[in-house]
Amino acid sequence: MMLLNRGLAELIGGNLDESGPLLEEALRTARQIDDRVGLLYQIGALGCRAAAKNEPRLAARLLGATENLRAEVGGSVNPIVAPLLAQARRSATAALGQSKFDAEFKAGTRLSREAAVGLALGEAAPAALETAHAGRSGVLGNREADVARLIAEGMSNKQIGARLFISERTVDSHVHSILNKLGFNSRAQIASWMSASNQ
Repeated sequence: MMLLNRGLAELIGGNLDESGPLLEEALRTARQIDDRVGLLYQIGALGCRAAAKNEPRLAARLLGATENLRAEVGGSVNPIVAPLLAQARRSATAALGQSKFDAEFKAGTRLSREAAVGLALGEAAPAALETAHAGRSGVLGNREADVARLIAEGMSNKQIGARLFISERTVDSHVHSILNKLGFNSRAQIASWMSASNQ
């Protein structure tokens, strides 16, 4: 929270270069300790920073991810960040137009928590995420895509269950569904397909 506060102070002061490392370190820390309210605040703040840096597409996606996280954790918007979020939304909408903003915002709401963090940290460019999503569009559901991604990372069903906070039996069900939908018969094929989808 101290990093968030310092990053927000720099952002409000217009010091975009100084705010970035502080907010990103705060986000990495929140991810490491699985602080979901912290993730909500940090991703929202980085969405505001993206808007201020004239990156409206990234801003719109991060704002969508923020809304999704807010609903997921049942959290409220940080009162300091609320006016910044409103300004970021106005700025991104003005730059993109309402329909494009809405499309990007909606895409952000569909991101998994980890994908949203990766996007906010610059670990995956918006275009790369769009390509990966397009490769899976209409094939796998959001949760199945999360499971497939973790299979590609080499995780067991037990590890996937722990990461996604679902039972091992539920993971097994998702794995069978993924195999059926893709016409595969092994986890290795899922991993290869995910790797190809992300290139």
